[in-house]
Amino acid sequence: MSGLVREGWLGFREFVGTFGAFQMFFFRLLPYLPKALLRPRLIIEQIYSIGVLSLVLIMFGGFFVGMVLALQSYSTLVEFGSADSLGAFAAEALVRELGPVVASLLFAGRACSAVASEVGLMRATEQISALELMAVDPIEHIIVPRFIAGVISVPLLAAIFSTIGMLGAYLVGVHLLGVDSGAFWSNIQVRVDMYEDVASGILKSFVFGVSASFMAVFEGYYAAPTAAGVSQAATRTVVIGSVWILLIDFILTGFMLPGV
Repeated sequence: MSGLVREGWLGFREFVGTFGAFQMFFFRLLPYLPKALLRPRLIIEQIYSIGVLSLVLIMFGGFFVGMVLALQSYSTLVEFGSADSLGAFAAEALVRELGPVVASLLFAGRACSAVASEVGLMRATEQISALELMAVDPIEHIIVPRFIAGVISVPLLAAIFSTIGMLGAYLVGVHLLGVDSGAFWSNIQVRVDMYEDVASGILKSFVFGVSASFMAVFEGYYAAPTAAGVSQAATRTVVIGSVWILLIDFILTGFMLPGV
């Protein structure tokens, strides 16, 4: 029993220490954010590296999610005589929920793991230590541009995911299942609200971008300077980042839904 208590105490200490390290690292980032915006070239390079190069994955993911969503929802809607509402149902699901969440999960798996590995490799090859010896803050020149690029990229990728997803739902619903094309698009215009649906999706994707990007740069910066340490940092980035995205999604959805 004493062994279990000791392990629990050590686990609690590790959790408190990690939480404190999160806070300290975040407050180290904050002063450099305005200064980084004055040098957009570094941010644009990182947006291309982690955002544009993730575009094909996001587009394929959105297309197939939209197609599956149309197939799954049609069988339910047709039972209630509401097959023409397929477009509105798919659009609301994509814009409010599936677009931000799935795009962020794909982004965490592809881009954030790459960022954690890249920064961790810089730690392992002593590039970060070399910058510190030259009185150059690696937080400003390495971490902040990647963090800002991730925060900017996720909402844009989520919007593309939702748009391509609606195209996939349209192809399946109209050309495969026979839903009227005019009713498909008109119901989207009537049902999808700019503030309740679109703004909700944008806010979620922005928060997810902050969470996933911060996890990537934090794990990479504090990775053990070994091959195993870099690998573990990339793995933790994907696993913990994905769990955080789902947890934050639940919290934000609870606040945003009317009557909850």
